[in-house]
Amino acid sequence: MGRLQTFDSTTVVQSARDVFWDRGYDGASLADLETATGINRSSLYHAFGSKRGLFDAAVADYRDTVIRPRLRGLQADGAGRQELLAYFDELREAVATLPLDSPRRGCLLVNCATGLATHDEPAREVVEAYRTELAAALRNALAGGPAENTDERVRTLASLSMSAMLLARVNAAESAALLSTAADQVRAWFPL
Repeated sequence: MGRLQTFDSTTVVQSARDVFWDRGYDGASLADLETATGINRSSLYHAFGSKRGLFDAAVADYRDTVIRPRLRGLQADGAGRQELLAYFDELREAVATLPLDSPRRGCLLVNCATGLATHDEPAREVVEAYRTELAAALRNALAGGPAENTDERVRTLASLSMSAMLLARVNAAESAALLSTAADQVRAWFPL
């Protein structure tokens, strides 16, 4: 007879997510994951198949609970200047208020892009899907403004956003400055 699962999967995944967010996939040891989740490695393997299975569950949770809620305003019908400014202001506030020792600095997916995704096709696909989803949300919100140079504007805002999330790990002030620059670009493109 198989073992019964005696833990809440969501809590375990979110605890593991913070370890991966802080240390990256390669830097997160099984001992770190056991400590963070309170679950021994045999139970983790039984529930998720492998460290990679746990990581994939953590990334899916991150997309659903962190990324997609932030993008909803940009994706809404009629989104425009206000939603773009709110998006960049919210990111800037998150970067500025997190303590330097927070495991949640930056973006799990951008952090993944600099590590695991450089040599792992499924991870690369997840990062590219995130970039595509971000670009589509930005494009939707930019549709309410001037029509010229939309592709360039999408690339500019997506690049500023992703660069800021990468810099948040090492220089929160510069990360916040990049996000302010993105907001300034939106104001220039959508004058009152």
